[in-house]
Amino acid sequence: MSADYFYGDVAGYEAFSGANGRGCSSRDAFGYALFKRVFDVVAALGGLLLIVPLFPFIALLIKLETPGPVFFRQRRVGRCGRLFDCFKFRSMAIDAEAQKASLAHLNEATGAAFKIKDDPRITGVGRFLRRSSLDEFPQLINVLLGDMSIVGPRPQIPSEVANYTPAQARRLLVRPGLTCLWQVSGRSHLDFEEWMELDQEYARNRSLSLDFAILLRTLPAVIERKGAY
Repeated sequence: MSADYFYGDVAGYEAFSGANGRGCSSRDAFGYALFKRVFDVVAALGGLLLIVPLFPFIALLIKLETPGPVFFRQRRVGRCGRLFDCFKFRSMAIDAEAQKASLAHLNEATGAAFKIKDDPRITGVGRFLRRSSLDEFPQLINVLLGDMSIVGPRPQIPSEVANYTPAQARRLLVRPGLTCLWQVSGRSHLDFEEWMELDQEYARNRSLSLDFAILLRTLPAVIERKGAY
């Protein structure tokens, strides 16, 4: 695994996934790609302008409850296996990663994922941030940088991607996003195979109409907090 790509390079990803250049070496239709990028930039800037006034209050709550940084930065796997640093508000204890191995027996997720409904590593403030999805707002910076899109499969960490089958790796044909079919279809209530199937469906059928449909379902999903933990 190189410093920039999980699979070594784009060719390594294509060889593993059987993508044969679809989506990596080739490009989406110009109109779709242009509109999506323009929308990503405008939406990310607008979102940051709205959330920036809340940053000091969120930061204060995080610092008052537990010591450590306000932001959490973690390596994730993006489009065609490219690695990038993903930003979030910190919602866990500062030694959360060190505790992960000792909590493996509590993992409620199937496949290449790690989820615990009542994860003891999550702070009180962090639980609120997660259920309201406010912890994800710093990822708008990732959208501006081009690492992510507003709509696209949620990015996973390298240790989880390492367990992908070639078919599951095809979810990496598109940029990861803030919201996706999995996000609006139950999130953690779905098993890993269902999650991967939804992401592969998005990668195969991506279009402006599908993105718009996902966006319309996102706010109700956030308000209902179904599968959010």
